[in-house]
Amino acid sequence: MEKKAVQCPRCGSSVIVKNGSNANGKKKFLCKDCSRQFVENPQNKTISDAEWRIVDKLLVERISLAGIARAVSISKRWLQEYVKKKRNEVKKEAFNMSRNGKIFIEADEMWTFVGDKENDIWIWLAIERRTKLIVGYHVGKRDNAGAAALWDSLSEDCKKNGIFFTDGLAAYSSVFPAERHRIVSKGSGKTSHIERLNLTFRQRLSALVRKTISFSRSIENLTASVWRFIQDYNNNLLFN
Repeated sequence: MEKKAVQCPRCGSSVIVKNGSNANGKKKFLCKDCSRQFVENPQNKTISDAEWRIVDKLLVERISLAGIARAVSISKRWLQEYVKKKRNEVKKEAFNMSRNGKIFIEADEMWTFVGDKENDIWIWLAIERRTKLIVGYHVGKRDNAGAAALWDSLSEDCKKNGIFFTDGLAAYSSVFPAERHRIVSKGSGKTSHIERLNLTFRQRLSALVRKTISFSRSIENLTASVWRFIQDYNNNLLFN
């Protein structure tokens, strides 16, 4: 029996060329008339809850979305939709220390970019020295507004009882109470925990690795990615 020619599901054209394989190993085709990419006889795959739990864990590791799609054998398009859904579900809430007395907090900011390296973005972080918990967070520009957003992200007990250790960036002095703000040098050891945290972020999130081809294309995606990581990081400290 003569094999039926491959036809485009969109326009019906038979001017088709092979175009690699998808994450499941099925051959992909490209329509030369309408540029539609497709596979023959596509089958809907049901992704189990267990597989999505694995995806959730991989999303806070240094793996690209394309790498996750390959590892779990799911469509990159499905994965992108799932990530968008998770992004919209993210709730950025201050971590409540629920502790009386002084709370020693180290703060710092870490450079990255969105879209291209001309679009500088800074991740502002605050960590509680004793527990190592991340208690404050903001993604934005490295200016007074960014420092103010970091301050706003802190819980009331941190604002009331915090002793803040930072480098010499003037923006911190615009928000932290002068009587509780300690400006220290990088070599003093008094911001060593936050500096180590910055390294952890760069080791664990592919978009933050220096000299990488992985990067966020929107500040919303970057914000959600970092916040998911913070929640995972804090939960590991609290429950492990």
